[in-house]
Amino acid sequence: MGDRYNIHSQLEHLQSRYVGTGHADTNKWEWMTHQHRDSYASYIGRPDLLNFFAISENESKARVKFNFLERMLQPCGPPPERPEE
Repeated sequence: MGDRYNIHSQLEHLQSRYVGTGHADTNKWEWMTHQHRDSYASYIGRPDLLNFFAISENESKARVKFNFLERMLQPCGPPPERPEE
């Protein structure tokens, strides 16, 4: 029983410390939005990956970086409407 409490307390600590790990009320849209934004940030932060995308899309690196930054605004579309309580 003590192990179960310890695991839950560790999970709660991680979820409070890191935004992308979610929490008990995280819905599918929020989770996917975090995943997409993390991916785009990773692509922008690694010059080799940015070069790869620029070559494969036949665009300049600056244009690819700009497109990724624009996609980070709402990568999964607008948020779903929540029912009012």
